[in-house]
Amino acid sequence: MPAQAQQQAQQLAQQPASILPLIDAHVHYSHDAWDNLPTADAIAILRRANLRKVLVSSSSDEGTQRLYQAAPDIIVPELRPYRRRGEIGSWFRDDSIITHMEARLAQYRYVGIGEFHLYGADADLPVPRRMVALARQYKLFLHAHSDGDAVERLFRHDPDTIILWAHSGFDRPDAVRALLKRYPNLWADLAFRNDHASGSKVDPAWRALFEEFPDRFMVGTDTFTPERWYYIEEHAKWSRAWLADLPAPLAERIAFRNAEALFARTGFRIDR
Repeated sequence: MPAQAQQQAQQLAQQPASILPLIDAHVHYSHDAWDNLPTADAIAILRRANLRKVLVSSSSDEGTQRLYQAAPDIIVPELRPYRRRGEIGSWFRDDSIITHMEARLAQYRYVGIGEFHLYGADADLPVPRRMVALARQYKLFLHAHSDGDAVERLFRHDPDTIILWAHSGFDRPDAVRALLKRYPNLWADLAFRNDHASGSKVDPAWRALFEEFPDRFMVGTDTFTPERWYYIEEHAKWSRAWLADLPAPLAERIAFRNAEALFARTGFRIDR
């Protein structure tokens, strides 16, 4: 680790115990980000936000690898199927995506496959089916930006698969509850949504959902555009503010313990 990065890591470890540890479970560092935000500057943003770990996927995977090589103590890599942004709407019909994923999985270590966009019956196509099989083979979870229909279809391909539902499907609390009840291996991130809290107060419907499923939610920013990187620090502050409105054990689970448990299920070491 470079001397500057090592110093930043030591400073982070010395933060006051009153600062709630936080894992951001939804960050991208794609080609348009690294063209404008150097890797060292990106890592500095993550450290200033006092993030314990950051789950990163990128278009292409080179962005994730750049961050991981620079700061393996904080970056948790997942493999996005896309080689470039333009494949968001076509990857599930492109057989070459499988060759790409197989090559990356053989070369690098990940905790998951995603975040990928997949809806409805497209989840039954051969490429997503093979992706599910690869996740099982490499003991990875799937990070799905999907509607409920696609999530259910992915589980039908492999009932033992583990899915992190990006943005909690942008769905209502009652709809999220229904799927969480049905699938014990379904987790959900809260990236790029603000309906679960207003200011520092948690919405009553979401509070009930968090209390019913305390071990299934985690926070996330979603840097789907380069500009979103400059929101990471503010998002971390806001997340800590509304989490403080919850009982401490529940807040800790959503803040970092649930993400740590999910990463541990893949065998990925998060203590380095």
